[in-house]
Amino acid sequence: MVEGIRFNRVLLKLSGEALMGEASYGIDPKILQSLSTQIKDVRALGVEVAIVVGGGNIFRGIAASAEGMDRAQADYIGMLATVMNSLALQEALERNGVFTRVMSAIDMQAVAEPYIRRRAMRHLEKGRVVIFAAGTGNPYFTTDTTAALRALEIGAECIMKATKVDGIYDADPKTHPDAVKFDELTYIDVLNRGLQVMDSTAISLCMDNALPILVFNMETEGNIERALSGVRVGTIVRGDDR
Repeated sequence: MVEGIRFNRVLLKLSGEALMGEASYGIDPKILQSLSTQIKDVRALGVEVAIVVGGGNIFRGIAASAEGMDRAQADYIGMLATVMNSLALQEALERNGVFTRVMSAIDMQAVAEPYIRRRAMRHLEKGRVVIFAAGTGNPYFTTDTTAALRALEIGAECIMKATKVDGIYDADPKTHPDAVKFDELTYIDVLNRGLQVMDSTAISLCMDNALPILVFNMETEGNIERALSGVRVGTIVRGDDR
């Protein structure tokens, strides 16, 4: 255990939309730069970092399926979008001096390593940031579920879900000024209230394995480091036996 740090190994979950910044599509280089700097600061603390990034800024499989596209085909396209985001994030991190590996659930050796659990853990032990791309490699599973699955596989102690708001509210704070923010919730609270934290499969997986989820605002510089240092940031989701 690194002195003064809550978690030694974490999985950072980024939505594809988070990479857009104020744009309506694509990737904002300023967001990538900010993220890479924050991740570099966390690595300097001795914390091992893995990342799962979505692809919604480029393509959303569920949305395409709703418009008539075959769901499995749409999800595969979405997986490729996550690879694009992962490579962009890798480039930003390595430009910032952070050694990084992209591991893909879909075989594409020209741009990424295949996902092998033991190899991923070895990269983390060597101080490299590991970015898991292409979801689980299977349709019908979101990158939220990927985050929960990979976090458990590599022995992460917490999922840190980066959002554009400072935690979990009982309503959307952007449209409901009187929305109430929660400091702590249980997995059952999240499921029963239908709170849009992560999908129900991901929440259930975390609940079954007692893996905490910290939801925080990624747009506030230094929030990742603050959270790891024990400062109350965002909303923590965990079991009743905390």
